[in-house]
Amino acid sequence: MTTPPTHRTRAHVTTAALAVGALVTLSACAGADDPGSTGAAGTASTAASGTGALAGTCPDEVVVQLQWQPQSDMGAVFGLLGDGWTVDAEQHSVTGPLVDDGTDTGVALTLRAGGPAIGFQSVPSQMYVDDTITVGLVHGDQLVAAAAEAPVVGVAPLLKHSPAILMWDTASHPEIGGVDDVRASGAPVVVSADQIYPAWMVAHGLLDAQQVDTSYDGNPARFVGDPTVVQQGFGNSEPYTYEHEVPDWARPVGFGYVKDAGYDVYASNVSVRADRVDELGGCLEEIVPMIQRANARYAAQPDAVNDVIVDVVAQDASYAPYSAGEAAYSAATLVDEGLLAPEADGSWSTYDVDRVEAFVDDLVTVLTDEGSDLGPVDAADLFTDRFTDHTVTG
Repeated sequence: MTTPPTHRTRAHVTTAALAVGALVTLSACAGADDPGSTGAAGTASTAASGTGALAGTCPDEVVVQLQWQPQSDMGAVFGLLGDGWTVDAEQHSVTGPLVDDGTDTGVALTLRAGGPAIGFQSVPSQMYVDDTITVGLVHGDQLVAAAAEAPVVGVAPLLKHSPAILMWDTASHPEIGGVDDVRASGAPVVVSADQIYPAWMVAHGLLDAQQVDTSYDGNPARFVGDPTVVQQGFGNSEPYTYEHEVPDWARPVGFGYVKDAGYDVYASNVSVRADRVDELGGCLEEIVPMIQRANARYAAQPDAVNDVIVDVVAQDASYAPYSAGEAAYSAATLVDEGLLAPEADGSWSTYDVDRVEAFVDDLVTVLTDEGSDLGPVDAADLFTDRFTDHTVTG
């Protein structure tokens, strides 16, 4: 993967503080300039109209804190960004009217980058130091890890399953057919120091502790120079970028999804601070179904939203390049692999409560054994279907 969004940097932690603290940078980013660039969609629109479905119910400016720089697995929230959006390269954000299927809702929408743009703080941490953030995108494992120190509540998942993978060179490791085979290979598993799933895999006998190498910094040089290692990645990115955008590799990689080994968390959860659920309840009741509908539309027709995402990235010099090819591959992979998909009842961006309870209990056990002081954790306090509409089926 050429760019390192937060969903590529989930934490392997020994305390909850690590999970909600500074993240490890995965790539060098240049300084930004040219604030206020206008997107191809037209002239900037940064003020709310004052009339519409969300006017008077939501803040005049709905602020969404992203995990990292814009990319296609955030398609649902970019699908709410109306014509006239403007990039602020100093703030690493984009602002425009918030629209629901093309209809102006009367408030503005600002999407703010995470990672280096917020000093590598986790999204839950940032939400507790910046009261202007309405909701943030938080992966399920990060949400659990933050439960003690920066509790947030997931109100709608953008991704039904995580796209996290382990990847390998098939020539060096013909014996590896999937994630379950990695332990027996004995290969070093190179991950960033703030991943959670390696500890989970060790706890479940899927890796030996000595295999885990936490020196990954996002640079493909290690994998290219030593193809005997196994490396972290994301199924909607690295298989494409290593084959098409890493000239020194330029061939397919073998890979397997970590979810297929049982690490099955909801990813990119739209989340609100636990102490603001009631305060923002009226807004969430209106905006969450809009996000659900936007997610279903993105899955069906991603091209226009991908064009916006690629354009936004191109206007901020601090972002790593994000090609139209990667965006298209990512969107198609998310759908084809069932990562961006409805639940069993056909509803988009809702929770299977039994599944949530199972992975929360599992993760709490692992994190506690690793030394995190999470205290009592109830899945019902971390994820809720209170604001979702199960009639949103496409």
